[in-house]
Amino acid sequence: MEDVFEKIVQDLLEKQYSVIDTFFDEVEVENLRNILLFKYEEDEFKKAAIGNVFNEQIVKTIRGDFISWIDEKEATPAEKVFFDRITDFTDYINRTCFLGIRKREFHYALYPKGTFYKRHLDTFQNDDSRRLSIVCYLNHEDWSPEFGGELVIYKPDEEITIYPLKGRVVVFESQILEHEVKPVEQKRVSITGWLKTRKL
Repeated sequence: MEDVFEKIVQDLLEKQYSVIDTFFDEVEVENLRNILLFKYEEDEFKKAAIGNVFNEQIVKTIRGDFISWIDEKEATPAEKVFFDRITDFTDYINRTCFLGIRKREFHYALYPKGTFYKRHLDTFQNDDSRRLSIVCYLNHEDWSPEFGGELVIYKPDEEITIYPLKGRVVVFESQILEHEVKPVEQKRVSITGWLKTRKL
């Protein structure tokens, strides 16, 4: 996996984001998708909010997804594979880039038809510890543009559109790149999370 990790590092250095389709294999993605759908059917998801615990609020006009936080201490075998891969990646970037990643947090995310997440930045005014945002898409492999739900990353001179293909992983700078999720036309599922440094 070091070749994959190195490509992510080079992408981050050159353009502040990276798109990788080989971070997890098909079986690993399918196992995570099955867990997500099971949890959703068991009503373990809640409406996502805006802000952190200090100013959390739910605003339907800005964000429409449902989430379920993943407790690493109670991880299933499939989730342990996920976290082991994230650990390997974190160790690599800490060793090669000296980012000082110390913590992480991840949740399952499900966007029902018609929902979206308007343009935003993945940091809070009272907490700047999020350094890298990571999204792993768990949709079916036949996801097509008419299904919507694309991730748009905004840079000063361009807009990058990324479709949520099965197994695709997107890594980007949490404190720099504004982004949004366009309205979805069919259920969109993923794992989303952050690699975090010490809170300043």
